[in-house]
Amino acid sequence: MNTATEQKINLGNLTMEKDSDISANPANVANLANNQPPSANIGQFLAQQKNQIQAALPKHMTPERMLRIAMTEIRKVPKLKACTQSSLIGAIIQCSQLGLEPGGALGHAYLIPYYNKKKGVTECQFVLGYRGMIDLVRRSGQVITLAAHVVYENDIFEFEYGLHEKLRHIPIRQDKGNIMGGYAVAHLKGGGHQVEFMWKEEIDSIRQESEEGQYSPWGTHYEEMAKKTVIRRLFKYLPVSIEIQRAVALDERAERGEQENGYVIDGEVEVAGLGQSNSDSPSSGASKPPASKADTLAQRLG
Repeated sequence: MNTATEQKINLGNLTMEKDSDISANPANVANLANNQPPSANIGQFLAQQKNQIQAALPKHMTPERMLRIAMTEIRKVPKLKACTQSSLIGAIIQCSQLGLEPGGALGHAYLIPYYNKKKGVTECQFVLGYRGMIDLVRRSGQVITLAAHVVYENDIFEFEYGLHEKLRHIPIRQDKGNIMGGYAVAHLKGGGHQVEFMWKEEIDSIRQESEEGQYSPWGTHYEEMAKKTVIRRLFKYLPVSIEIQRAVALDERAERGEQENGYVIDGEVEVAGLGQSNSDSPSSGASKPPASKADTLAQRLG
C-alpha cells in the first residue's frame, strides 16, 4: 500500500488532515464500516459525495453551493461532526431532493443533531422549516398563496368555522401578551380557501411529542415552529403532491426522534473508491477518480 500524501486543508474553523487516497487510512476505513463519520476529514467526506448530491438537486442548484452551506452549518453546530455518516449525508440529500437550503438564513430546513438512545449514536435529522413548507406548496402550482401567523393575547382576533367562515386578525405593536394560538390560510388556484387554527395548548402538545435537544428549533424559534405546526395540519387538506406529503411525513418522524433516511439512502453511504473490494476489481491497480477534483472541491467548501 502506497503511503498517502498528507496535507492540511482549512475550512473556516475546521482543520482536517487530507489523504490523497482516503482508503489508505485504516482509521477512515474503520469509521466507514462502523457507520461513523470520518470527523477529521468531514470536508473531504462530503466532497466525495458530490455526485450523489448533484443527482438529487434540481437544475437551478449546484452541489458546490449545497456543500458550502452544509459546511457552514457544521461550523455553526459542531455537534453535527459527531453524527453518523449515513444520517448526515442522508439529511443533506433530503434537502437536495426538495431543493431546500439548510440553515437559519432562509428558514427552509435545518440539520439537527439528535442522540439516538436506542442505537447509542448521534444522528443528523432533516427538519423542515415553515418557510420551506410554504415554498414546497407554492411550487405545486395548486396554491396561490399560503400564510401563517401567531396570535397574541392582546391582538384583535375573531375566528369562527361554519358555512360562512370568519377570520379577522389585527396585531398590535406593543404589550402583545403571550401567544394564544396560530393559524394558516391557503388560497387555492381554482378558487376558495382553506383555514386552520390551533390553540397554543394544541401546538404545545405537538411540541411535547417531539424529541427536543440542545439544538432543537423549538427552543430557539418557537414562533416559527408554531406556524409550521399549523401549516403541517393544513397540508392534509391541500392539493399537494405525494412527494410533498412524504416530506411532511418524514419531518413529523424526525421531530419525534425517529430518523428515517431510507427515503434517500438504502444502506450505508460509501466514500468513492471504497465501494468495490479488491477481489471484485479487475486488478489491484484499479483506477480511481482523480483525487484532484475532490481536493479542489474540498478546498472550496466553506
